[in-house]
Amino acid sequence: MASLAGLLRAAGHTVTGSDENVYPPMSHQLRELGIPYREGYAAGNLKPRPDIVVVGNAISRGNPELEAVLSEKLPYTAAAVVVKEEFIRGRHSLAVAGTHGKTSTASLLAWVLESAGLNPSFLIGGIVENFGSSFRLTDSPYFVIEADEYDTAYFDKGPKMWHYLPDTAIVNNIEFDHADIYRDEEAYRFAFERFINLVPGNGTVIAGWDSPIMHDLAPRSWAPVQGFSYDEGVGAAEPEAPRDPRPEIRGASSTLRRPPLGNQPRWTAADVEFGTRTTRFRVLHEGREWGTAETPLAGAFNVRNCLAVIAAASAVGAEREGVLRGLASFRSVKRRMEVRGEARGVTVIDDFAHHPTAVRETLAAARQRYRDRTLIAVFEPRSYTAQLREFEDSYIAAFREAETVILAGLFHPERYTAETAMDPHRLVDTLRRQGKQAAYYPDVDEIVHCLAERLQGGEVVLFMSNGGFGGIHGKLLEALTASA
Repeated sequence: MASLAGLLRAAGHTVTGSDENVYPPMSHQLRELGIPYREGYAAGNLKPRPDIVVVGNAISRGNPELEAVLSEKLPYTAAAVVVKEEFIRGRHSLAVAGTHGKTSTASLLAWVLESAGLNPSFLIGGIVENFGSSFRLTDSPYFVIEADEYDTAYFDKGPKMWHYLPDTAIVNNIEFDHADIYRDEEAYRFAFERFINLVPGNGTVIAGWDSPIMHDLAPRSWAPVQGFSYDEGVGAAEPEAPRDPRPEIRGASSTLRRPPLGNQPRWTAADVEFGTRTTRFRVLHEGREWGTAETPLAGAFNVRNCLAVIAAASAVGAEREGVLRGLASFRSVKRRMEVRGEARGVTVIDDFAHHPTAVRETLAAARQRYRDRTLIAVFEPRSYTAQLREFEDSYIAAFREAETVILAGLFHPERYTAETAMDPHRLVDTLRRQGKQAAYYPDVDEIVHCLAERLQGGEVVLFMSNGGFGGIHGKLLEALTASA
């Protein structure tokens, strides 16, 4: 919503807003843009009367500001609809979807296209450090959008990504998430199946072939499919194509078919080298040498993100040298393995990871980057999925790379029952039996006090949360500095 506010401002609109809890980095961006916002919701925030109200998907009936919108019959719409009609329609939409890695991949794609001279507009749910912004509006025909599968608004329960008119669609991976809005994995898969189905025949689907569900969904695409895979063995040879489940569509005088399955181009990585500052790998296209990529990003998941971006950029004709320059000069995204500071020999990192897979991959990347240092994982179970009991075992496996694990308190625990909620005490006990140091501290200040007292210097503290986490990163750095 903050990114959209900035994009609308860039298009010449007057924009104001309301939110319950505005925190960095978006609060800083709004202030820098001069976009006023109110903390808290009230009918008075709608004065002077706006021409249209954009309702975010976190807003539900009973919200006093929304109730005033409805009572006064003010025109209102959803954010995704505004993006579609104001910015995407008429442009080539490069939409980045998937359970994990949307923000990082969309940010990398925008920068790579910029480095290749294509000057894209973009709207991303994080601040891209190369641009210093989460949005940009240009006269380029290309628009990069982070295509979220979360619902659109209280009055439109379909996913936002269905609105984004994808021409080049990246689907990194699909793994059940957002249990608060999807009843089961089948419903979740259907959201992506329909997204893929929206890509026109002259578009391209960039499919994460390391995600098994993509093997089922890719054949349903009407557009050509280009797969990418970290594993050279998977990508170099085309897997046996499944039986085409798609019926012929017969018109009065012709028969239409989707593009044939099988023999899809494959993008793969070979000879991957994880260094302390950069990651380097050979890029193969259909088993043939395409180039050697180097990136400051860490982790196997970022190799996959790079391959997806290379495939998408190539699909729109970006020149190779510009693509490689963009990969090498990318500076990441705020809150994605972001080093917030160092104090008393301790490195403090902030990351948005919250799903078990994201936690596992983030910790694996941190281990690759900080090989000989003690890794402390501090995790806030904040998302609905993160707090469900059914994911406890997955989290236990996800914390494997950390020597110490600290769990923060559940977010709005009243939403769960004893049968459905994660039990932090049980999770901590299991981790201790595995030989890890583990603790549960429901209060942020208690976590800061514990860490500041026990850290010896040389540790890497990785905070993971999809919220502000009570400003814990700055609090720890201040405590460490004060005791130096």
